[in-house]
Amino acid sequence: MTDPQLPEVISERRQLINLAYRLLGSLAEAEDVVQETYARWYALSERQRREVAAPGAWLTTVASRICLDLLGSARARRERYVGEWIPEPVPGRSDEFGGPAPADPADRVTLDESISMAFLIVLDSMTPAERVAFVLHDVFRYPFADIAEVVGRTPAACRQLASSARRRIDTSKRPSGAERAEVVRDFKRAWETSDIEALIGLLDPEAIATADGGGLAVTFLDPIVGGERIARAWLEIARNSAATLLERTVNGQPGLAAELDGTIISVHAFDVADGRITRIWVIRNPEKLRLWTGAANHPRADR
Repeated sequence: MTDPQLPEVISERRQLINLAYRLLGSLAEAEDVVQETYARWYALSERQRREVAAPGAWLTTVASRICLDLLGSARARRERYVGEWIPEPVPGRSDEFGGPAPADPADRVTLDESISMAFLIVLDSMTPAERVAFVLHDVFRYPFADIAEVVGRTPAACRQLASSARRRIDTSKRPSGAERAEVVRDFKRAWETSDIEALIGLLDPEAIATADGGGLAVTFLDPIVGGERIARAWLEIARNSAATLLERTVNGQPGLAAELDGTIISVHAFDVADGRITRIWVIRNPEKLRLWTGAANHPRADR
């Protein structure tokens, strides 16, 4: 017998991936969470499923609880991680900045400020309960009464969690996408031409560069602090690499990808303030770049 709730249940998939990605910072883990959520839905008897008044809300609650459990064990997993951990970067749709689309449109995460790399890094500094309460309320507009069912606390306590998380968010005026793109393009040009003075000028003196190789790709293990040190390190990278730099949208923001022999070997995300780069995140862990190589090989996938 066909499940009459099937269209509604399946239509929630993108929303669930959007939510789980923001909570976990990993699209691979988000997909696993959604698969487990659907498995639990279909583990219910037909009568139990009919008794669920709002399947979408039920699925969101279950997915959020799974994410909360995963976040609780993430600290132990990070202690075993080689080097710095950076969220998995998400490629953008084809746009004026040249970003290719993922091959499966259903796998796209909505690209807005709430999945910028800078935002995800701040989310990662929160406690699991803070992160869940903040993302569910401030990003997805869920009421605290519903969030309380997820985290097992009172609505008032969830309000406090979200408030505590909110204080960590940088609310200063951010540059426009066009301004960011111009800075990243200038950085790419200076990097390609080994213009050390231009690189230093584009980097904030207190800039920080962090890399994630996961023990699977060669990269620097400790963050590099200081604009001049970063500039010199990037010139050293250029001297030792035959990769081609591509302008790509990374988590909704202008970024760069390095391609070698048709494969994306690194993705670079940036944060920009006052016309200068303040943060660079370099993802070289190949397990976090699976969408990127696929997108590079399917440039017309979104048509």
